[in-house]
Amino acid sequence: MDAREETELVIFSAMDSLLDQMMISPQDIDIVIVNCILFNSTPSILSMVIHKYSMRSNMKSYNLSGMGCSAGLISIDLAKHLLQVHLESNTVIISTEIITPNSYRGNERSMFVPNILFRMGGAAILLTNKRSLRKHVKYSLLHVVRTHKGAEDKSYGCVMQEEDKDGHVGVALQMDLMVEQETIHSRLQKGLRSFCIHAGGWVIIDEVQKNLKLSDEHVEASRMTLYRFGNTSSSSVWYEIGYIEAKGRMIKGNSVWQIRFGSGFNRNSVVWKCNREIEFPKTGAWADSIHRYPVFVPEVVKF
Repeated sequence: MDAREETELVIFSAMDSLLDQMMISPQDIDIVIVNCILFNSTPSILSMVIHKYSMRSNMKSYNLSGMGCSAGLISIDLAKHLLQVHLESNTVIISTEIITPNSYRGNERSMFVPNILFRMGGAAILLTNKRSLRKHVKYSLLHVVRTHKGAEDKSYGCVMQEEDKDGHVGVALQMDLMVEQETIHSRLQKGLRSFCIHAGGWVIIDEVQKNLKLSDEHVEASRMTLYRFGNTSSSSVWYEIGYIEAKGRMIKGNSVWQIRFGSGFNRNSVVWKCNREIEFPKTGAWADSIHRYPVFVPEVVKF
């Protein structure tokens, strides 16, 4: 019961905000994709949404589960392919994580780390290929790249950390992150200005920054999202875009790269292009607090 109440709080709040901001009716939605890793209820989370908003019986609906923190961008990939087939359609993606059923309640100290790191979170995103809405959309989808390393024993076992030759613990992410470093830096000069790295932990953000030679400002949104909200799994990259928008750094013509990692071991990249000037958000995760960020995060709090 607690998990269902948590689910309703997160996803209904996100959906209400989306419908209000976009000024659309639930009857205008043609496709719904919901992703949640840990909590799989009956009726499903997808059914909860359809029932709550009295959606059409002939709409397309998909409920993704067990796909790790990358599920949010996997949903984007699915939506892209669906919209290529279903013209003049609206797609809503709901990315969430419900942690209540999976809290550790034992006595082993190391097992409490996930309780501290992970937090509930959620985001609702509207994608459309309707010509009439073209002038209103904030972003255009440029690229989606997915890589799954599950064929390798080490990746399949989800071994996320290894000790290097100097004795330092780092993340076992070989940084063939869909594009070479040289390509990254050439694109930095062609409008790729913002990065939304999966806020899975300090080490993950540090390793991506080091391997891609990014500045502190490039990873600021990821660090502050992790600092304030913890690891919200598949929805974290949307909190990060919200941070960049609230800081006034999302400029027309620039691109933003979302990078996600998930169990299995899979990596997913999505690149968006900003279509118009972004106004300061009146609502959202950062609207009432962005002036307090960034904050200094001392080394002592890193795991």
